Amino acid sequence: MSENRERSRRNIAVLVILFVIAVAVVTSSDSWNPAIPSQSSSSRHAAGSAAELLATIPVKGRAPKTGYTRTQYGDGWAIVNGCDTRNIILHRDMQHVAIDSTCHVLSGTLNDPYTGKVIQFHRGADSSGDVQIDHVVALSDSWQKGAQQLTREQRRALANDPLELLAVDGPANQTKGDGDAATWLPPNKSFRCQYVARQIAVKAKYKLWVTQPEYDAMKQVLSRCPGQILPTARD
Repeated sequence: MSENRERSRRNIAVLVILFVIAVAVVTSSDSWNPAIPSQSSSSRHAAGSAAELLATIPVKGRAPKTGYTRTQYGDGWAIVNGCDTRNIILHRDMQHVAIDSTCHVLSGTLNDPYTGKVIQFHRGADSSGDVQIDHVVALSDSWQKGAQQLTREQRRALANDPLELLAVDGPANQTKGDGDAATWLPPNKSFRCQYVARQIAVKAKYKLWVTQPEYDAMKQVLSRCPGQILPTARD
């Protein structure tokens, strides 16, 4: 019995190491997104403000949604070192995280950026939806603003890019739907600058555009925080 317990402890320790490696791999933008469109040094958002980068993003009308399906962005979450993207992001964004022997996050504490609530997460059929992984730029929104022109592999990279993903309150994420900054902003007003900055970073990285109402909404948010810095995949 003691040997079985010891073996189980060793297996979990190995899993934790693999999980940490997966998180490190998936939060390295250069290694995780080899197929993203070529970018100039000024558009890689390594420095500068969100407002400065927003000024470089094209403003166009919304393209038709024709042909959009979730499978245009890959068949579900990508797997890195045996861990899927959802669980990697849960691990990145929550505190006091516990994982099981199959690389699933069992529990943790989320300081939800969208509502400002503290959520005690527990994996289960009736509770896992309390915390969802949001595509900050909704995939259907990206489809209508340039992603149709990306390759399937580039869209898969977008859908699994940690820069594009946040663990958030499930009901708030459902309320957002496929809205852009012109139609939905986080109820937690103190997070709006960071939220818009992340959308701008994603749109610039994948050569997407914004509509005029979206641009105006982003500009208004950033007028309250003109020095807002751009996020990285680790943020």
